[in-house]
Amino acid sequence: MRFSSKVFPKINLFQRFSFLIVPGLLTISTTLISCSVETPTTENKSNGFTTTTLRIGYQSAGDLIKLRGGIEKRLQPLGVSVEWAQFAAGPQLMEAMNVGRVDIGSVGETPPIFAQAAGTSLVYIANRSPGTGEGSGIVVQKNSPIKSVADLKGKKIIFQKGSASHYLLVKALEEAGLKYSDVQALSMPPSEARGAFIQGQIDAWVTWDPHLALAQKTANARVLRNAGGIATQGGYYMASRKFSTENPEIVRLVLEEIDKVDKWAEQNQAEVVKLTAPHLKIDEDIIAEMVKRRTYGLREITPEIMAGQQQIADLFTQEKVIPKSIDVKEAMLTPEQYAAITPKTMISQK
Repeated sequence: MRFSSKVFPKINLFQRFSFLIVPGLLTISTTLISCSVETPTTENKSNGFTTTTLRIGYQSAGDLIKLRGGIEKRLQPLGVSVEWAQFAAGPQLMEAMNVGRVDIGSVGETPPIFAQAAGTSLVYIANRSPGTGEGSGIVVQKNSPIKSVADLKGKKIIFQKGSASHYLLVKALEEAGLKYSDVQALSMPPSEARGAFIQGQIDAWVTWDPHLALAQKTANARVLRNAGGIATQGGYYMASRKFSTENPEIVRLVLEEIDKVDKWAEQNQAEVVKLTAPHLKIDEDIIAEMVKRRTYGLREITPEIMAGQQQIADLFTQEKVIPKSIDVKEAMLTPEQYAAITPKTMISQK
């Protein structure tokens, strides 16, 4: 069975993303997304913070930082508690941050561009070291007549709009001599698309781990093009501008703990598998494949990194994926503000 455009209509990417959130994924109160009015913060006068609760967003692939529990231990003596919220993908997380329900979150390179184009006030606080690109890909069924990216012309392609998969698709099409308008782009959260793909209902799907690893293992998915040489930016930790400028010490401690966990994970991949497999409810051999092709570590935000991010934004403008050009520097902090939130251990990772 093939999906029709009536089933998956074109989506206005600059409408609220909140309707895309998969029920049951939130791990804290459902009021996280249900209200678009920012809750007033309570100043922690003993430490000069403007909050007593840090709200962190993460994606449905699971979050090693949350499982290790280091951030809670670091902030508890300061009188700051931690709440976590899980999202289907980066665009949904960005929307929650936009309406003031998440303070810090981790996403790929693409969601911040869409968020900025939609007028949100978010800032880049750290860059995740880019991987090899093997953990993201454009996949088809094993026996599909589609043999190359060029064969996607005119085809319906499922992916999460506004995510890193969006950039992978646009760039891969350009590489194959096609325009974004040459394909029928249809949006679906990966948690839903995975089941449809495994059942053979999707011709082409653009996704990332663990969904990609599961499709390869359980449905013999064939990768037309992975993100090798394309998704070279890595991802980002983002924050609301207000939170990051009013609570620089909290941001610095959080980034320090994330960097510490990443360094541990790089040296202890077998332990990472055992820790995350029960949480994701996925077989350890699939998790092991996912962990093997992932890169860990944080990098400070630099002009060079942001120049690469600007190239992605410019490509989206060129292909009319976003309605206007943006300057990614407008979503940056000042050098002094970065100095206040960036741990020394992270600065050394160029």
